[in-house]
Amino acid sequence: MAYYYAMKISQKGLYALQAMMMLARHYNQGAIRIRDIAYEEDLPEKFLELILLEMKNARMVESVRGAKGGYQLRHPPSEIRLSEIIRLIDGPLAPFGDAEQLRTLIDRDAAHRTLYQVFLDVRNAAARILEHTTLADIVGPKGPRKGRKKKGEDASVLPMVVHGGRVREE
Repeated sequence: MAYYYAMKISQKGLYALQAMMMLARHYNQGAIRIRDIAYEEDLPEKFLELILLEMKNARMVESVRGAKGGYQLRHPPSEIRLSEIIRLIDGPLAPFGDAEQLRTLIDRDAAHRTLYQVFLDVRNAAARILEHTTLADIVGPKGPRKGRKKKGEDASVLPMVVHGGRVREE
């Protein structure tokens, strides 16, 4: 019996990426209020508060107090990799869990070694892309969206958004 941990981008991870993209679009324009981030990105404000606090504790964003207070990126968008955000919020990168678990399966399960090697190759390819993609790379010149989405408009960015969990393979 072999186990591996499936990981897909959670809703929380997606919200974190969307919030960070918004902060990247407004980099060097001062702090942005949580309410404004939530409105512009159509995110739940209370959930966003928790996400931004986690990002602040990881030193990815900083908070500014006062009338012009809010959150802003601590570093330029070109220095913040998607992999850092996803690892912070969701844990190991890619759909097949962490590399060490897969290497262990490759070593121990001779009958399925080639299958686990494919999983490891996919994991490594996904990790490589996320490691080499920064917020600056994905924040296009279009600028911020205006207001909320229209009713009936698809809110999902990725069709694979589901919460990760443990998968048992027999």
